[in-house]
Amino acid sequence: MIVVTFLGTVSGIPSKERNHPSLVIEYFGEEKDTLLFDCGEGTQLQLMKANISFMKINKIFITHWHADHFAGLIPLIQTMNLEKRKKELKIFGPEAEKFVSTILSLGYFGCKFPVKPINVPLEGGEISLIDEEEEYEVYSIPVLHSIPSVAYCFKEKDRWKIDEKKLKELGLKRGYWLRKLKAQGKAVYKGREIKIEEIGKVKKGLKIVYSGDTKPCDNIVKISMDADLLIHDATFLEEQEGKAHADVKQAAKIAKKANVKQLILTHISRRYKNAEELEAEAKKVFENTRVAYDLMKVVLK
Repeated sequence: MIVVTFLGTVSGIPSKERNHPSLVIEYFGEEKDTLLFDCGEGTQLQLMKANISFMKINKIFITHWHADHFAGLIPLIQTMNLEKRKKELKIFGPEAEKFVSTILSLGYFGCKFPVKPINVPLEGGEISLIDEEEEYEVYSIPVLHSIPSVAYCFKEKDRWKIDEKKLKELGLKRGYWLRKLKAQGKAVYKGREIKIEEIGKVKKGLKIVYSGDTKPCDNIVKISMDADLLIHDATFLEEQEGKAHADVKQAAKIAKKANVKQLILTHISRRYKNAEELEAEAKKVFENTRVAYDLMKVVLK
């Protein structure tokens, strides 16, 4: 199961209703993992409101270094420090080493836990694997903004799912041996060798894409293909000349072209008070569209 929580959904300048951009992906696998994508001003307060522990966050993915997407890093890191964090914090982003070192040099509080910046490719058209765990991978690709910017893809690995009916038919009971079966493809149960194909079936992993700030481009379509959820910049109702952002219909066209299952629009300009108007326009192109709001949760299974 994956839970996506939108902590901030505004663009540029915050409003009373919308905070600066940030979202959390909580992955409930064999072990729970909490990943933060962008970290605008007010992120740690939004985490508290959402009942998500900031101390559980071990990886942060910054799409680009405009202040509305990273300014929350400074107080968040300081709070982690005051709470006596010891575990390493990884911060991914284009030119991450340059900007994270600057952030850590600000003020006098110091940092008593390791912070590891990891650069991600900021040019070209390749999808790059930037992080891998036993149950999931994270990819990035450059997108089209006014400064170096990337989109991220969280991809759960395909996995074997135990068929309870077959388990019962063969007189087998759940136990630790099933973990070995999933890992190695076979295991011994009461002297009998069981192969995973006998009692399991492959479940395709879930895929979530977060565009960050971008105008329509081929790269965002490429990384979004067949995604279960696309979270896309939709700053404006209509295209704005000279602005490095998408409008709602452009985002919807990308969702349709990439054959995604669900589109959620975020990074909404504060000028728009009526989310229903934005949603209605997008649905003319792609029906399964919603507009995000602060502290909105989306569950994928």
